[in-house]
Amino acid sequence: MELSVVVPTLNGRDRLAATLDVLAANAPSAEIVVVNGPSADGTTGMVRDRDDVDVLVEVSDRTLNVSRNAGLRAASGDAVALLRHDLAVEETWVDAVTAGLARAPVVTGPVHETLPAGMTTTEPETQQLRGRDVTYFNGGNVAFRTAVLDELDGFDEYLETGGARDAAHRLAGLGHEVAWESEMCVRTEYEADGGVDDRDLGWKYRALAYRLVKNYGVRPTIVRRIAGHAGSDALSAARDVLAGEGTPTAWVGDGRNVIVGVATGWSDGLVARARDRSPSRNPHGCSKRADRAVAKYDRR
Repeated sequence: MELSVVVPTLNGRDRLAATLDVLAANAPSAEIVVVNGPSADGTTGMVRDRDDVDVLVEVSDRTLNVSRNAGLRAASGDAVALLRHDLAVEETWVDAVTAGLARAPVVTGPVHETLPAGMTTTEPETQQLRGRDVTYFNGGNVAFRTAVLDELDGFDEYLETGGARDAAHRLAGLGHEVAWESEMCVRTEYEADGGVDDRDLGWKYRALAYRLVKNYGVRPTIVRRIAGHAGSDALSAARDVLAGEGTPTAWVGDGRNVIVGVATGWSDGLVARARDRSPSRNPHGCSKRADRAVAKYDRR
């Protein structure tokens, strides 16, 4: 198996350098593809000065799923792993990827992260929805057989958050299993950051409504699921207000953002479902554009 490792990054030069150092030590035969952009911290120069990065792709879009797809297009291996730029692979990682892909077309594993409250480790997460057994994966520690990525057409670039969860729903729709390998470990020594702010409720609910409607259509189950998430967040915010940790104005503002997010995601999800009726359900995937990269440095 020829493994490519795609590492998207944005303004994370020092953490990326540490990640690449560990990759070079623990995955010396893997093809390394870094997708940078648009960073303003000297990442480009740092990566070009290294001799262990095979391809550097520069993109102008800040959306993570655009970077992922740009990396997938540049990778040449028959298996492709996605690794977050601030996560270091353990010594067992490559063997675990190989073992997992021998029994399933997609494999993921635990992520050990340092948070303000202490260390946290992800666990396997599965869910049944509309007759599908959906196994979620962390988009910063996952590997695919290339043939499956072709079926998925990569990640949905509409989404600014929740791209990995959307891909999990689509994998289940295509009938593909996601394996869990406990030895496919990655870790960070830093407090987690990056991505869309958890308090960006507008995008959180826009993404939730979009991916559920796009993948399953308008169903009572989908309405209940969205309403359940919104109700839980509303009760949590109300408790914060009563405890003096929030304000009524902020609570009302969050509610408005949730409603707007759901409405926008619902509408766009219906449009996306109509645009792509294939099992991949990806109208904004890898094959839909060819202008992601503004520069490419290829040493292969």
